[in-house]
Amino acid sequence: MVSGDSEEVIKKVDFVKNRLIELYKRNIVKINHSVMELVCARHLIRYGYSVDVEKRLTDILVCDVYATKGDGEAVVEIETGFVPPEHALDPLSYYTARITSKIARYSKFANQFVLATTPASILSLPYIFRRPPRDRKYNELQQLKLLCDKYYDNPPISVDEILNGRVHMIYIINIDEAKVIEMDVDSYLELNKNMISISNAYVGLP
Repeated sequence: MVSGDSEEVIKKVDFVKNRLIELYKRNIVKINHSVMELVCARHLIRYGYSVDVEKRLTDILVCDVYATKGDGEAVVEIETGFVPPEHALDPLSYYTARITSKIARYSKFANQFVLATTPASILSLPYIFRRPPRDRKYNELQQLKLLCDKYYDNPPISVDEILNGRVHMIYIINIDEAKVIEMDVDSYLELNKNMISISNAYVGLP
């Protein structure tokens, strides 16, 4: 993966690799998730970021990828598209709530919040997050709040967290080639609008 990279990049990627190996031995990460973290880390490192993985932000929040560059901070949350067996009968609702909860909870910890997934998975991203907070309607916020309350109550997601949640970028991770394609939120939603509209409509969002 690091073929042709500088020694500095290789050294920083090795740090992330060794950290993930350590976490794997402790049964904290799984390979399908950690390989995506490693590809994301290398992408950010090549742009001059210092990167850590499985970074603790609070007593209950641990982000997947945490990157710093000067005064800037980036948080990347990885989405494999996996839905646990207990939600086999409500995958659209569950997945939309999970995406919403990640945006609401994690985006306030960074100047740039990124959702990352593979070409094989489509993020169930509510359209409300393509608009600034001042243009988000209360009934939409309340609908997402009620949806999140079905799955997250310790602690619950607040309306204010949803109101102020933001996504700056989408990473499409090509694991086979160890590459990342960056997309802005509008472009991602337009590219996948037919499929994303299905999940939005199902949970009662425009």
